Amino acid sequence: MKKSQLLRKGRVSLANHYYNVTLVTYDRQCLFTDLYLNRLLINEMRILEEQDASKTIAFVFMPDHIHWLFQLKMSSSLSCLIRTFKGRCTKQAREQFLIQKLWQPDFYDHLIRDESDLTNCARYIVANPLRASLVKSVAFYPHWDCIYIT
Repeated sequence: MKKSQLLRKGRVSLANHYYNVTLVTYDRQCLFTDLYLNRLLINEMRILEEQDASKTIAFVFMPDHIHWLFQLKMSSSLSCLIRTFKGRCTKQAREQFLIQKLWQPDFYDHLIRDESDLTNCARYIVANPLRASLVKSVAFYPHWDCIYIT
């Protein structure tokens, strides 16, 4: 990724703060249209919650990237959490789907500043399939979740 070091410029890890992270597939392959692969990634998010590393607020799997809004817990840094998540997902993808490379090396992150920023990011994430014209209603898109919507 050209200028990927710029993604790390100014990155901070603050326990109990919220982050909006974007992770892109290797070579922008459209891998996240597969329900079983997506369930594997959701399971890894759930495991991180059980390990008290993060708390997921919202996520959406677009065909070639994911948006993940979560609270970083005290047990790890942002980079460590993402490295753990990507590593576990890649290992599972190799074993179950024969996918050798799942992710681009880096990730984009945005530290959430306040409650308004948190809800705006959650709305942005949920509406992403609409903006990409993948569906006419988020009700028809199966690869997302948000704690604010029941």
